[in-house]
Amino acid sequence: MNKAKLVKQIQKKKSFLCVGLDVDLEKIPVHLLSAEDPLFEFSKQIIDSTHHTAVAYKPNTAFFEAYGIKGWQALEKVNRYIKEYYPEIFTIADAKRGDIGNTSTRYAKAFFEDLNFDSVTVAPYMGRDSVEPFLAFEDKFTIMLALTSNPGGLDFQTFVDENGLNLYEKVLQTSLTWKNAERLMYVVGATRPEYFQKIRKIVPDHFLLVPGVGAQGGSLEEVCKYGLNKEIGLLVNSSRGIIYASNNKDFAKIAREKAEELQQQMAEILSVRDSQK
Repeated sequence: MNKAKLVKQIQKKKSFLCVGLDVDLEKIPVHLLSAEDPLFEFSKQIIDSTHHTAVAYKPNTAFFEAYGIKGWQALEKVNRYIKEYYPEIFTIADAKRGDIGNTSTRYAKAFFEDLNFDSVTVAPYMGRDSVEPFLAFEDKFTIMLALTSNPGGLDFQTFVDENGLNLYEKVLQTSLTWKNAERLMYVVGATRPEYFQKIRKIVPDHFLLVPGVGAQGGSLEEVCKYGLNKEIGLLVNSSRGIIYASNNKDFAKIAREKAEELQQQMAEILSVRDSQK
């Protein structure tokens, strides 16, 4: 997977939808609990029902790690299934890793080589040597936390330094000086649309992974107004609003409908944008 292939899929599907796979066994339909691998079976049915609308899937690794070795095996099966049947789709390991250099290298090998994800989310708090090991992998992307959608994100991320820069702005600017920075993407929450203009001034050409549309109340229109760039440059994630729209036997059908609703909104936004060029 590379950037050109991702952009091509966005253009083909008229969609920049990322479906988050936060697979909670306490929320999935009860009838799936008797399956040999409920984590995989639920994910598979969601993928099969939404792949025509989605350009990316984002398994949240915590929901798999919680079940030990069986969870890890299910995570590997989910990504392998996507790669085998829908190889055009971008895969994101939402793991939020980040540690000193040699440890980050091992994390990168785990997600990029062993599990074969296209990208992984990382936390930048430990700086350059905690992120550059991920960036060393060709045709892989590192999605760095920049401005998150959770309420506590503002505890530190909008701290203003002596030069008048917010911490998240400093993080973005500094990351662009790192080796292979062109392989970076950034997490920017949809519940912070007023910050997108500042962010796009710093990283005009990078992709932004945008959680928070749907259940968290983020506005797709506001995100697109300030976040779109010449190559679209957005992966807008919806998790709960799609995968848990129903917990009955029709869950996959309802998930498909919810994904199609978002895709249609995206197609309309892109159509208006193209007409204004």
